[in-house]
Amino acid sequence: MTMPIASVALPSGETVPALGQGTWMMGETAARRADEVRALQTGLDLGLTLIDTAEMYADGGAEAVTGEAIAGRRDAVFLVSKVLPSHASRAATIAACEQSLKRLGTDRLDLYLLHWRGGTPLEETLAGFAALQEAGKIRHWGVSNFDADDMDELLAAGGGAVATNQVLYNLTRRGIEHDLLPWSAKHNVPVMAYSPIEQGRLASHRELLRIAQTHGATPAQIALAFVLSRPCVIAIPKSGRAAHVRDNAGAAGIELTAADFKALDAAFPPPRRKRPLEMI
Repeated sequence: MTMPIASVALPSGETVPALGQGTWMMGETAARRADEVRALQTGLDLGLTLIDTAEMYADGGAEAVTGEAIAGRRDAVFLVSKVLPSHASRAATIAACEQSLKRLGTDRLDLYLLHWRGGTPLEETLAGFAALQEAGKIRHWGVSNFDADDMDELLAAGGGAVATNQVLYNLTRRGIEHDLLPWSAKHNVPVMAYSPIEQGRLASHRELLRIAQTHGATPAQIALAFVLSRPCVIAIPKSGRAAHVRDNAGAAGIELTAADFKALDAAFPPPRRKRPLEMI
């Protein structure tokens, strides 16, 4: 059964699910591979058709798991991967993408991200992205772990076609609400939120438990519903077990009340000033 998942529009006008699936820490052990593949496939069945991975995760192991999960279903998936900063020159970006495509068992990525800023000039990476687009290897490109000033530099370097910026965002990591989220809204660049449940650590928070009880939900679902309530934000929780994926999907049907938001702001105060961009 496919869940009713809200969508977010990319700058191109194409829409993607507001709730997708992450793969960080997948592919690290053979013993968990079957469960991880099954979890991703369960998510696809539930409408979580955006899958995010990266060449860095398990040295390509997460891409291999993803490739197995989407075999025979590639056209139903919005597939995202990332290039390491150490591979961010024009030639190395192209080569890294080719290797990712082989591990994923596909001929194209829907979105290719620079994982974080390194020492390579942004113009070099953008040239690699442009060549990959021209060759039909990637459809869109974006960035990850860029703060507002980084995004300004990106635009100045000719990166006006950026499709998204993937950053850490959850109830305990609300710093981006001060400047990066407003910047993203102004420039129509959706934010992709990784670790939206703080890798499960929010699941035992007392206030989240109280709010969850009023909705017949779990604390983790409330934490995820908070992220999903933000306009132009795509959440990509990772889960290696099908049962957890079903729980994540259930968060899409939760509508938080004004009282809920007030309680969450009291328990997890929004930023009052600029904070350094956080990464995990």
